[in-house]
Amino acid sequence: MHALFLSGIENFFIFAGCAYCIFFLYMKNFVFLLVGLWGLILPALACTSAVVSGRATPDGRPLLWKHRDTDFLKNHVEFVRGEKFDFIAVVNSEDFHRKREAWIGTNSAGFALMNTQSYNLVEVKDGEERGEANGRAIYRALEICATVDDFRHYLDTLAKPSRIEANFGVIDAQGGAMMFEVDYYTYKIYDANDPEVAPAGYVARTNFSVSGQYGPGAGVVRYQEAVRVLDLLAASHSVTPQRIFNDLARSFHNCVLGIDLRRPPFTGTGASGWFVDQDFISRSSTSCSVVVQGVKPDESASLTTMWTVLGYPPTGVAVPLWVDETLPPMVCMDNSLGTSPLSYESLQLKDKVFSLKVGMGSERYMHWALLYNEKGDGYMQRLAPVEEENFRQAESLLEQWRRKNKVEREEMQALYRKLGKSMDLVNKLTRL
Repeated sequence: MHALFLSGIENFFIFAGCAYCIFFLYMKNFVFLLVGLWGLILPALACTSAVVSGRATPDGRPLLWKHRDTDFLKNHVEFVRGEKFDFIAVVNSEDFHRKREAWIGTNSAGFALMNTQSYNLVEVKDGEERGEANGRAIYRALEICATVDDFRHYLDTLAKPSRIEANFGVIDAQGGAMMFEVDYYTYKIYDANDPEVAPAGYVARTNFSVSGQYGPGAGVVRYQEAVRVLDLLAASHSVTPQRIFNDLARSFHNCVLGIDLRRPPFTGTGASGWFVDQDFISRSSTSCSVVVQGVKPDESASLTTMWTVLGYPPTGVAVPLWVDETLPPMVCMDNSLGTSPLSYESLQLKDKVFSLKVGMGSERYMHWALLYNEKGDGYMQRLAPVEEENFRQAESLLEQWRRKNKVEREEMQALYRKLGKSMDLVNKLTRL
């Protein structure tokens, strides 16, 4: 194993040296340098997201997606008995009980909410924490809001300045699907159901706001990639949770560079096996990717499903969750691990991918061949069938529950036990 690693390092430096020479020989690649330098100065609190109306999905159900980048990589799912509504949400394992913050979740009324940090809505003063109230706002809204209009009222009643700077994506059990761009005093609404606002039936955001005025914001390259993929899917009404995970959360296409790492020459034996982690949707700072699948207006809100990947999505698998106090242990806090088992094991695998430690900045290099290669034994490739089976089993049950218009609790718990086997392969890969 040691010899194989040294060989990989040698290939990496050969590749890097060649790339370095080519860069200076061809000035047309100057954009690569600009993108790289820009990435070094951007904050880590960055996310990619979309609110998708039923117009863009095959079954008419809305979707809410958040791909979270953060300094708090250890995440778990918490069940909360709220003031009006119970909810489940992705939270920071480290400080949840102290801060009571949530980052994406759904409640017993079928209301779901998430945010992405915006960097161009507020002119932040020295020493002021940007968007310090964002997570608290999500927690509070999940326990008191049932609809998009309720969330609008909640924003209206907040004391000002609210200390909120965020793009909030919202769906509800009535088919509502909106993006709110919120600053300390005001907000703008972008309705994914309005053809004039969202011709393709969705609204995507990264870390800038369309209504923003303070600087250019951040995440423009990731936004371009999200739009590129969503436009194609929405045109055929084929935006689904599974396609979002496969085509977006595990995308390694860079619009600026015009490359896709899953295509030659990056997958062949002639490649170094290493690449720079720059402006892909999944990055070393990613802590989870979640898609909330809503319901149709005549369906029970209990059928709202939160498809959840904890950890680094290329080394994780999606599991379905419903608002219930009984959650599968693999997504819950494990005090011995300091996070959920699913998050812990995925991050262990990610650390193998980002294993290069040879100097300042080297942590940006990823061992791409460990994730994806022409032999088909990369982490992503080996985990894909596991996730596909999770979707197959869950969707089969969902079809039955939708006919009954209710979630059968015993069947849900039995499914959780089956899906617990998702951990087996992740554990095995971690220990190789």
